[in-house]
Amino acid sequence: MEDVEGLIRRFEGAVLWLQIDRPQAGNSFNGSVQRGLVEALDVANRSEEIRAVVLTATGDRHFCTGPDLRDPEITPDPDRPVGDPSRRLRDGSQRMVLAVLDCEKPVICGLNGLAAGGGANLVLASDLVIAAEHATLAALFTRRGLIPDGGAAYLLARHLPRNVVKELILFGGEISASEAHRFGIVNRVVAASDLERTLRDWAGRLADGPTRAFAAAKALLNDAPDNDRAGAFALEAALVELIAGTDDVSEGVASFLEKRDPKFRGR
Repeated sequence: MEDVEGLIRRFEGAVLWLQIDRPQAGNSFNGSVQRGLVEALDVANRSEEIRAVVLTATGDRHFCTGPDLRDPEITPDPDRPVGDPSRRLRDGSQRMVLAVLDCEKPVICGLNGLAAGGGANLVLASDLVIAAEHATLAALFTRRGLIPDGGAAYLLARHLPRNVVKELILFGGEISASEAHRFGIVNRVVAASDLERTLRDWAGRLADGPTRAFAAAKALLNDAPDNDRAGAFALEAALVELIAGTDDVSEGVASFLEKRDPKFRGR
């Protein structure tokens, strides 16, 4: 993968680290960062060597403050033709959030600071979230006269009670890391000095796991809130059929019978 301005992409073993690197702009995303994240997650899907993804940001103040409204690709323009704003949204922040949701490898978010607006969507779309104690999530859309976009309403409604979501959106409110943990948005709250170490520990554990089973489990869990019982059971049966013949299932069964820890290869 080639370097992308504002996004650090690096490999540590079987883990792909994606670090938003625009601290001078609150780690907001521009068009380049959006495309870079989508491309990197697509590479993760197609690579057998990548078995987990970490998404974080530079510094300890901001995780991501949403779209950079100074970027001509993103800035609202009343003179744009009809249909252009929705097209830019679909090709931009919606596509980026979908890339996180649909990534076949587990995505861990390292919430190192404020995640606001579209930045909070990246947190909500991740599979696991480890937050520094000082981190916060904010829904600032209505403060700018905007509606929740980039998948915010879809994601928030699946993480929080409806009245809590409405209070958050209508008042442009914030949620602390401890509150996010209480609501189940965040899996673990740690001291800022322990964030990177904890991310490495969790990512390493996932990278050693049954990668294809993780992908199937993620698909099941993501689909469950929108599926009825018949659909959920049918999808489960289809995915079991796909996973049953993998090397990792054979290793899992063998390790159980031999009373040893499994050594998964992600295939």
